[in-house]
Amino acid sequence: MTAETVAEAVPSSSTLSQNKSAAAASAAAAKAASGLPHVQCIARARIPTVQGPDIFLHLYQNDRDNKEHLAIVFGEDIRSRSLFRKHAGETQEARMIRGAYVGKLYPGRTSADVDEKQGLSLQFDEKDGSLVVEPSTTWCEQETLVRIHSECYTGETAWSARCDCGEQFDRAGKLMAVDHEGDIKGGNGHGVIVYLRQEGRGIGLGEKLKAYNLQDLGADTVQANLLLKHPVDARDFSIGRAILIDLGISQVRLLTNNPDKVAQVEQPPFLHCVERVPMVPLSWSGNHSEGIHSKEIDGYLRTKIERMGHLLQQPLTLHTAPTDPKTAAI
Repeated sequence: MTAETVAEAVPSSSTLSQNKSAAAASAAAAKAASGLPHVQCIARARIPTVQGPDIFLHLYQNDRDNKEHLAIVFGEDIRSRSLFRKHAGETQEARMIRGAYVGKLYPGRTSADVDEKQGLSLQFDEKDGSLVVEPSTTWCEQETLVRIHSECYTGETAWSARCDCGEQFDRAGKLMAVDHEGDIKGGNGHGVIVYLRQEGRGIGLGEKLKAYNLQDLGADTVQANLLLKHPVDARDFSIGRAILIDLGISQVRLLTNNPDKVAQVEQPPFLHCVERVPMVPLSWSGNHSEGIHSKEIDGYLRTKIERMGHLLQQPLTLHTAPTDPKTAAI
C-alpha cells in the first residue's frame, strides 16, 4: 500500500474524536430516554482510610431531590464523567481543587490533567470537553464490586444493635480493599459504595425512631412501617444507578442479600448485575464472638428473610443445651 492509501484507510485523530463525540451523544440521549435522574458530581477528594487503600469520596447533586448523595470509590482510576468533563475557561488549578485530576496531588503540582511523577495523562474530546476513556488511565468494562447502601444513622453512628447496616457498610469496604476473603473474591483495591441519603428505608430518621418504639411494643420492622402509614420499603435506587453509570461502571458484582436491589440495579444497556455477592451476618460465621448479638437483630434478620424475601439462610443451632462435663459421659 502507498502512503496515500494508508492515510485514507486509517481514520484521522479528528475523525476518531468525532466518532467518540457521536457515541457519547448517542449514549447521553439513550440515558435521557431511560428516565434516569440527572446526576452531577461536584467534588471529589482523596481520603486515607483504616481499610488500607485510599478512597475517593465523590459528592453528587441531582434533579430529583435536594440531598447530597455520595459515592465512596476504591480506585483512583474510577472516574466520574460529569466531574472530569472540562468547563469552558476553567483553569487547571480549579480542576485540581474540585478533584478532577489524575494520579495524586502534591505541593507544586500545576496540571490536573497530567501527573508527571506517575507518568499519567488524560485526554479530552475537543468539542464537548468529555473525558476520553483509555484503559491505561480509566477503569472501564470490568466487573466491579458494588454496594448500594442507604444511610443509617443509628447503625453507622449510634452503635445500634437493631440492624446490621453498620456491619454491612464496614464489610463492604473491607471486601473492596482485599483480593479475597475466604471464598469471596474481593475488589483488590477497586469498588464503589453508593451512599444514598434515604434513612429508614426512605421514611426519614424521625419516623424511623417512631418505628423503633412500635417495635418495642411488639411490631416487627415491616408492621411498624405500615402502622405509621408508610410503605414497607420507600427507597428509590434510580439515583444510585445514575451514579454508577456516571462512574463508568457497567458490570456490577452487587454486595446484597436483597433481591429487589438485584433487580433495581439493572439499566440496560448501561448497567447489568453479573453476580450477587452475599453478605452473611458475622454473628452467623464460625467465630460467634464476631458481629452483632441481640434479640433485636435476631428479630430484624428473621423479618428480612420471612417477610421481605432476603436471600439468607439462618444457620441451624444444634446441641444448644449446656453440657456438664461431669454428666457428658453418662
